[in-house]
Amino acid sequence: MISRRLFLLGLSSTALAACSTTRQPVVQEPVIDPYYQRMYGQMIDGEHVVPAMDLRRVDPRWWRQEVPDPTGEKPGTIVVDTPNHYLYLVMEGGRALRYGVGVGKSEALVFRGNAYIGRKAQWPRWTPTQAMIKREPDRYGPYADGMDGGPTNPLGPRALYLYKNGADTLFRIHGTTEPYTIGTNVSSGCIRLMNQDIIDLYARVPTGTRVVVYN
Repeated sequence: MISRRLFLLGLSSTALAACSTTRQPVVQEPVIDPYYQRMYGQMIDGEHVVPAMDLRRVDPRWWRQEVPDPTGEKPGTIVVDTPNHYLYLVMEGGRALRYGVGVGKSEALVFRGNAYIGRKAQWPRWTPTQAMIKREPDRYGPYADGMDGGPTNPLGPRALYLYKNGADTLFRIHGTTEPYTIGTNVSSGCIRLMNQDIIDLYARVPTGTRVVVYN
């Protein structure tokens, strides 16, 4: 028969064990609206696949959304607000589509002022500028002769080429192979969007669209 002393010791041990147990906090995954899951889901685009975005890694403020137009520009104009990392496509009725963007890593690399879309391309070929090669020869030198379009091309699935006074400015609005850098200053001067967003913007704007870049 178990003695009273051993029985009490057993109860004490059980109580101590219970007190020493550390419960792990329950971490709940953020609930993503299915509307945005579809918006940033996987896309089959010709011969290529555009991977789905993991929206848990992207602040919701960078997701494409319709907002009151803060620019005052005419409908159809593209406005890039580089300090706040937004691109607006001005719509009728005082509204605008807002996209999150990544911009140049320094002010010296950022285009500013007025331009227009002089050319559009799907799965564009990319050739680094001489300035880019000079600045980072190890990174860009191997591609001096250009790179064909495709999933590893830095321009992504679409590019809008900015022109001014009839000449190519060498700045582009394009997709990216680094979608989780949207909202930061990381590019070599061009304006990058998530790939699903540049595909959407590309379909909405014709050649000749006016572009205004604020700094």
